Amino acid sequence: MTRVTRRDFNRLAAASATAGAATLAAPAIVRAQAKKLKVGVLLPRSGALAFIGQSCQRGADIAPALLRDMYGVDIELMNSDIESNVDVARSRAEKLIDEGAQLLTGPFDSGAASAIAQVAEQRKVPFVINIAAAPQITEQGYKYTFRNFPTAGDLIRNGLGLTRDLFQATSRAPRTAVFMHVNDTFGMSMANGIKAILPKLDYLPFKVVETISYDRDARDLSVEVAKAKATNADFIMLVSRLNDAILLVRELVKQRWSPQAVISPGSPGMYEAQFYKALGNKYSDYCISNVPWYNPNAPLTKRIEAQFHKQFPQEKLMFHALNVGFTFEALMIAADAFKRAGSADGLALANAIRQTNIADHMMIGGPITFDAKGQNTRIASACIQNRNGQPVVVLPKEAAQTAPVYPVPAWQQRT
Repeated sequence: MTRVTRRDFNRLAAASATAGAATLAAPAIVRAQAKKLKVGVLLPRSGALAFIGQSCQRGADIAPALLRDMYGVDIELMNSDIESNVDVARSRAEKLIDEGAQLLTGPFDSGAASAIAQVAEQRKVPFVINIAAAPQITEQGYKYTFRNFPTAGDLIRNGLGLTRDLFQATSRAPRTAVFMHVNDTFGMSMANGIKAILPKLDYLPFKVVETISYDRDARDLSVEVAKAKATNADFIMLVSRLNDAILLVRELVKQRWSPQAVISPGSPGMYEAQFYKALGNKYSDYCISNVPWYNPNAPLTKRIEAQFHKQFPQEKLMFHALNVGFTFEALMIAADAFKRAGSADGLALANAIRQTNIADHMMIGGPITFDAKGQNTRIASACIQNRNGQPVVVLPKEAAQTAPVYPVPAWQQRT
């Protein structure tokens, strides 16, 4: 054994302290807050859902500048067109992750969302859904998938409740309805939900006398409209997309059938900008959509509207509100979680998203939170009626911009 003098001990202790300080300092670099989050944005910017996908893209495009101010983090968008195709959505999700995407969002389609969720779980990359309603997406026990949009069941319950309120507000009680719906994943989820829920609601005065499904990509709905017309139902309950909603109204006019109203219990199409452009005020007016909507008086809405006008001066937010609002909120959820996690690691991000609690947001409803399944259950709906070429809130009464009209004027009686 070698004897250690006091002088040797002091020298070794100093050297050890220096080495220890270096060892302690190194992990601090690893733990430093990442400055940029790479987000793969999967949307149908071409194909049957192109107009809606492009509308959602605007919500993504305005997000980085706003979120930098709000959270002090940079969001890098990795945009990808899923072409309104489920298989393309799956392959593009995989490609984005391979190229460095640390979080995925999109895709405005339930079938595509289901496919992307599978990829996200396999690759352990968080997936924040902007718009997609099929219930099964958040019933698989996924750990990396989160949805800030109502399920089909919630859309239906909210939508049928507003339908009852519409009839009460206008002192009308229609006796019959014909239910028409697209036959894609979303449409079938809504159809199954209505079949299960409607018979249990004794407060609605009507019964569905016929159910008619059709292809989302149909170019002619003459047979389906003729079949609906033959029922002589009081109104049409419609679950649609954009292109088919336009086709249906044109066919109603062509066949000179004027039901008391066309009412959606919770689907897109009839409040979209392209719907008004394609049909004009005469034929787009008075259609009713019971859907999640934005709060025009929310402080965040004012900021989003200003940024939207700055980047898209030829557009009006009201015609893109649902698509822009939920797409922006998906990216806001990502930025909020990224800041709190201090990391772009998939598990850390997923854990942070699970703890989300955002009170200041754009869409109507309670604070943005997620349950154990990754579902936000606090989103509300409003009754929107097209009036003078724009969507207007008519119910609930406390949020109404004008009174609802039901029954609506016949096609030939409009100027």
